[in-house]
Amino acid sequence: MSVLPKQVTRASTWSDQVEEAYRFQLAGYRDQCEYLSVQKNSSVSNNLIVQSSGEARFFQIERWPHNGYIKKLRRKDGCYYYYNKARECPDREVNKTKLYVY
Repeated sequence: MSVLPKQVTRASTWSDQVEEAYRFQLAGYRDQCEYLSVQKNSSVSNNLIVQSSGEARFFQIERWPHNGYIKKLRRKDGCYYYYNKARECPDREVNKTKLYVY
């Protein structure tokens, strides 16, 4: 069961929150909640990472260490979408980015 957003707004100016939403939406997801839900329910065995202690944990979102931006996301078709360290959302795409409130 997925959680549905209560409100949707469009961004008017760029911010880190807009950058994060843009990267998820570029990969085909609504936001981080939908991404984690899809990855958790996916039947692809690569979503589980086995640690050296033998414990399995769910797939974590890889981020750039210096700014915290998303580095890599798995698309719904199983391929990966890689992002640069710097800002990816151009000014012309800011107003197309949707921000969800739960």
